[in-house]
Amino acid sequence: MRVLFFFVLSLLLAAPGYAQQPVPEASAPKPLRLTRRERKELARRAELDIARQQVRVLSEKDREMSEAFFVEGVKFVLLEDYNKALERLLKAYALNPTNAAINYKIAETNLLSGNLKDATNFALVAVKLDTKNAYYYLLLAQIYASQKQYDQAAKVYASLIRDVPDSGYYLFNLADLYMAQGKLNEALATFEQAEKQFGPLDEVSFKKQQIYLKQNNLDKALQEGEALIKANPDEVRYVIAQAEMYASNNRLPDAIRVAEQALRQDSDNPQARMILADIYRQQANPAESEKQIKLAFESPALDIDEKVRILLDYIKQLPNPALGQTALELAAITTRVHPKEAKAFSIAGDIQTLTDHKKDARDSYLKAIRLDNSKFQIWQQVVLIDAELNQVDSLLRHTDRALELFPNQAPLWYYNGVALMMNKQTAKGIKALEYGRKLALDNPELLVQIDTQLGDAYHEVKEHAKSDAAYDAALAFDANNAQALNNYSYFLSLRGEKLDKAKEMSGKLVKQFPDNDTYLDTYAWVLYKLKDYAGARTNLEKALKTTSDGTVIEHYGDVLFQLGETDRALAEWLRAKKTGGASNQIDRKIKDSKLYE
Repeated sequence: MRVLFFFVLSLLLAAPGYAQQPVPEASAPKPLRLTRRERKELARRAELDIARQQVRVLSEKDREMSEAFFVEGVKFVLLEDYNKALERLLKAYALNPTNAAINYKIAETNLLSGNLKDATNFALVAVKLDTKNAYYYLLLAQIYASQKQYDQAAKVYASLIRDVPDSGYYLFNLADLYMAQGKLNEALATFEQAEKQFGPLDEVSFKKQQIYLKQNNLDKALQEGEALIKANPDEVRYVIAQAEMYASNNRLPDAIRVAEQALRQDSDNPQARMILADIYRQQANPAESEKQIKLAFESPALDIDEKVRILLDYIKQLPNPALGQTALELAAITTRVHPKEAKAFSIAGDIQTLTDHKKDARDSYLKAIRLDNSKFQIWQQVVLIDAELNQVDSLLRHTDRALELFPNQAPLWYYNGVALMMNKQTAKGIKALEYGRKLALDNPELLVQIDTQLGDAYHEVKEHAKSDAAYDAALAFDANNAQALNNYSYFLSLRGEKLDKAKEMSGKLVKQFPDNDTYLDTYAWVLYKLKDYAGARTNLEKALKTTSDGTVIEHYGDVLFQLGETDRALAEWLRAKKTGGASNQIDRKIKDSKLYE
C-alpha cells in the first residue's frame, strides 16, 4: 500500500458544512476592496468570536448573500484571478466569519497568490473551526512547508493523525516529511507506527533501509532486506536489491551469493549478471566479468537505453586495446538483440569508428539511418567516413540524400562540393561550396575549409582573382592553414605571379614541416620560378629522400637542366616517366633532351 502526499484544494472537498456554522452578531459588509490591515483585523476578530462563542443563526438573506459571494470567489480562483477571488471571498467572510469552508478557501487563495502570512492565519482558523476535516490540516501543513517551517508542518500532521478519525495513512506523509528534514529517528519511529497499524509494506521497508544506511547501520538495512525477501519469496527484485546493497558496501562474497540466488530464481536476469560482472571486475577477474556482461547483454530484459549507457562508458575509454574487442562484441550483441533500434546501430558505429573499423562503422550508421533518418549527426558520420576512405561516389550519393533532409547544414554542402570537384564536376562543386559558405558564416573553422576548397576550385576553372580571394579569406582567419598556404603558393608559382608572396607562404610551411616532401616540392618550385636553382635543388633532394612521386622527380630533372647537368636531367626525366605522374611535356623533354615549360 502507498499513500500519496497530496493536498486537495477543490471546492467540493473543501466545503463540507458550508453555511451551517454558528456566527456572531451580523456586521455590515466591508467595501469591495479591503486593505491588508482590514484583512488582518477580520482574521483577528474571527478568532475572538470563536473564543467568545458569540453565536447566532444567520438570516436567510445574509446566508444567501454569503453563499453567492463564496461561489463567485471560487469561480475566480478557478480562473486564477486571485485578487477578484479574495474580494468576493472576504465579502462572504464578512457576513459569516466563523464558516470553516470560507476560511479555508481564503487561506488557499492567499497561498496561490503568494501571501503566505495571511494564508497561515486563515488556515489556522479553518482548522480551529472544524477539527475533523483532514483537508484543512493538509492545507495548513502545505503552507508551513512552503515557508520551510517543517517543524510546524510536522506538528500539523501529528494533530491530523491524532484528531481526525481514520487518518492513520497520513503517517506516511509525516514520515516522509521527517526524512526530508533529516530527522531520521523520528521518521523511523513514524514508519514503525504505520506498520503497526497497516502491517508490513514494501515501500516502507525500502525507506527504512534508506534510513538505516544513512545511519550507517548496515546490519539493520540488510535485516530489512531479508525480511522483504522472506515476505515476497517470488519477487526477484528484492533479491537483486539485497545483492546491490551487499556489493555497494564491499561485501562482495555475500553479493555474489545473493546474486546467484537471484539467478536460480530467474536464470536470465540481466541485473544479477551486471552485479556479478562488476564484482568480478573489482576482483581483477576480467574473463568472468566479460562473460557475465555479455550474458546480460543477451537478455532483451536489459533495455536498449541501459545497454547504450554501458557502451558509452566503454566509448569514454576508447581507443584502448584491452577494451576494444569487448566493446565491439557487446555492440554486436546489442544490434542482434535489438535489430529495430536505431540507437543500437548508432552506438555500434561509434565503437567501430573508435576501434578503426571504418567500413563496418559506416554500415552500422547506414542501418541506423534506415530505421531513423532524422539524426543529422549520424548522416555526418557516414559522410566523414566516405571522405576519409576517399570513396567519392559514396560521398556524393550520401551527401545528396542527406541534403534532401538537412538542406541548411553547411557541412553537408561542403562535402558535397568536395565530392563534385573530385568527380570532375567543378562548376557544380563551386555552386555547392558557395551555398555552403553562406550557411557557414557563424562557423569560422568550416568557413576556412570552404574558402580553401573554393581557392582550388576557382583555380581549376582559371578564375584566378576569385581563387586568390578565397585563399586570402582562409588565411585571414587561419594564417597557418597548411592546405591554403601550399596550394596558393604552388598555383602562384605555376602562373609566375606574386612569387615573393608565394615564397613567403611556402617557406613558412617548410619551416613548420621541414620533412614534408609535398611542401618541400612546392617551396622548391617557387624558388625555381625565382631562378634560385641551387635553393630549389637543395629542397628537392631533401624531398626525394621520402618520396618517389613522378612530379617531384620531374621537377628535380628540370632544376638539374637549369644548372647545366643535362645528362642527369635526362636520367631524372626518364625515371619520372617510368614512375608515373609526370607532366604532359615529359615525352618532348626526353626526346629532345631539352627543357619545355
